[in-house]
Parts: sequence; C-alpha cells; structure tokens
Amino acid sequence: MKLKQRVVLLAILLVIFIFTKVFLIDNSDSSAANREDQHSFQHMMDKLKIELTPNLEHTLQSPWEIAAQWVVPREVYPEETPELGAILHAMATKKIIKADVGYKGTQLKALLVLEGGQKVVFKPKRYNRGYVVEGEPYAGYDRHNAEVSAFHLDRILGLRRAPVVVGRYVNLQTEIKPVASEQLLSTFLTLGNNSCFYGKCYYCRESEPACADGHTMEGSVTLWLPDIWPLQKHRHPWGRTYREGKLARWEYDESYCDAVKKTPPYDSGPRLLDIIDTAIFDHLIGNADRHHYESFQDDGGASMLILLDNAKSIRVSTWNRINYLKNGVLSTAMRTAMSHDPITPILTDSHLEAMDRRLMSVIATIKQCIEQFGTDTVLVEDRMKLSHLK
Repeated sequence: MKLKQRVVLLAILLVIFIFTKVFLIDNSDSSAANREDQHSFQHMMDKLKIELTPNLEHTLQSPWEIAAQWVVPREVYPEETPELGAILHAMATKKIIKADVGYKGTQLKALLVLEGGQKVVFKPKRYNRGYVVEGEPYAGYDRHNAEVSAFHLDRILGLRRAPVVVGRYVNLQTEIKPVASEQLLSTFLTLGNNSCFYGKCYYCRESEPACADGHTMEGSVTLWLPDIWPLQKHRHPWGRTYREGKLARWEYDESYCDAVKKTPPYDSGPRLLDIIDTAIFDHLIGNADRHHYESFQDDGGASMLILLDNAKSIRVSTWNRINYLKNGVLSTAMRTAMSHDPITPILTDSHLEAMDRRLMSVIATIKQCIEQFGTDTVLVEDRMKLSHLK
C-alpha cells in the first residue's frame, strides 16, 4: 500500500474513532441521565404516601422553621422531606390565633395565622366534588380540593414549585370569629342554619358567600412562603386576552414564539423551560387561567416559576417523568399521595381518569413535535448549565 493511501486510510479510521467515541460518550451520558431519572421517579413513588403525625424526629425545630429552610431559588421543598407529614399535620391542626381577609386577588380566601406565627391561606369549599362548572375554562370559583391535588401533582412530576397544601376543617363560630379582624367579621352572615362569609376580593359579593355545613367549613390551607423570599409577578407570555372576539398574539402569529425567545428573561436561563413544565402541569389539572405567574424577586430569570393559584422545547427529565406516569400510573400515584389528607377523597374517579387522558394527549403532542423538528430540537438536557436557549 502506498504512503498516500495509508495516510488517507489512517485519516478515515481516525474520523471513525472520534465519531464513535463521541457517540458512545453521548449515549453513556444519556443512559446515565435516564437511570438518574428512573431512580428519582422510583424514589418518589416509594415515598408518596404521607402519614400525618405531630412527631418531628431528630430536631428541636418547629415545623414552620423547617419548612422555611426548605425554600431555595429552584425549589419550594426538597426531594427528601421526612418532616412533611409533621408539617401537614401542624397546618391541619394548629390553633388559629388570627384571621383576616385574604390578600389581593379575584377569589375568596382568608389569611390565617396559626400558633407559632405561621401564615396560611384558607380557601373555602365552594362545590361538591362531582360538580361540573359550565362555560369558559376559567369560569366559576376556585376549588379548594384543586389546591390540594395540585400540590401532590407537583410532587409526582418532580417540579417542587408548588407551596405546601393540606385540607382542613375549621369551625367558623369557635375558631375564626373570636380571632377575626373587624374587616373579616363584617362579611359574616347566616343563611338558614349555616355560617357564611364573603370576604374581600375582586369578585367577592355578599350575594355569593361561602357557607359552612352548620358552623364547620371544609377548605384548603396553603403554607405562606417565608417573607425573606418576596415574589414578583410577571404577565404570562401565553396568557389569554379575556375579551370576547379578541385573540392574543400567540393565537395567530406564527413568529410569536421566536419573539418571546429573544426577550428577557426567556432569552437565557431556565425560565422558558419552566414555562413549558408549567403548561404541562396546568393542562393536567385543567387550569386555563394562568394569566400571570410569580417568581422570586431580583432573580434575573434564574429562579423557578412559582406554581401559585398551583417554545417548543421540553426538559428531558420532564419528558422521562411523564412517560413513567402513563398507562394509569399517574392516577394511581395521585390516589396514593392524597389518601392521607384530612378531607379525602380529594378527587373523584372521573377527575383522575381525566388526568390520565390529558397526560396521553401531552405525550402525543410532544411526539408529534419530535417527528416534525427532531429530538435534538425538542428535548433539552437540563442537567447542563443553561446559559442560552436557542
């Protein structure tokens, strides 16, 4: 073999070697990432059921101190939460020492302070479990049981961005009225034998109060985030106009997504991928009303999107997680996660079956995107540092 032929052959072999090595490294990294996701999912499933207990082992801290220390820029609570049962128990049972009208917003709620100084938001029961709200997707009152189920869905999806929520029964006569502010007390009334209140909010009306069963009211209790983590509100880039006959730009402009990706904070960092995660979360819970979202203040787009009132790329870890949850695994996991709650059952079988169907529609849509744009475009490996989303 001539020297020139040998050089060419060696060059070809070198190129093949380099490409093989790169392929094996990529496959190895991908396989390791998938194993990590599988392990994280199985660990979550093993820890889903929570026993509400007052016992906090191996610590002298209060449940409120522990929950406050959980919060970091990318998580409201960590993957490992052995104290969660004690925190939920405290939220469901601790004495109410103050009660006031809820903070701003469109829906009825009350701001409570529990023994130990912890603020929580109480949302009252408005509908029976099987009631179907007719009309627009965003019509009707907030459902208290949706708050509870959204928290557990957040756990199951591995997002860890929804504040901690538990169901609770409160006696309006003996637990709320004696410690209520004048402003809240002024909204109390009696209908038949039932105690009611209508609070203060944009849509709150004396003609549309929330009523207890006698004096006992069912509701949800959401843990207030620590004051050292103030929130900043942002308009959702894919929000509705809420005007009949008027479309939002994203509903008719094919170039809108590209424009969003060039606009801070969506032009760098994880925010845009957080939006995609949230879109999947909202679709599963039937939330068509996320016109704004919250993040921690002064984060430069680096902190997570907070799932309160719980592009075309998606995180690999999110894609793996939703695939693990298909074929009825999601509804089974939800039943297990919510079985401990004081107001269980949280959801009806119809609600849970609908979540399974919605999950399959999400998977089908993403598969269609992969077929159209390719895996490398649609799936983003989120374990690397995301300096820029292209």
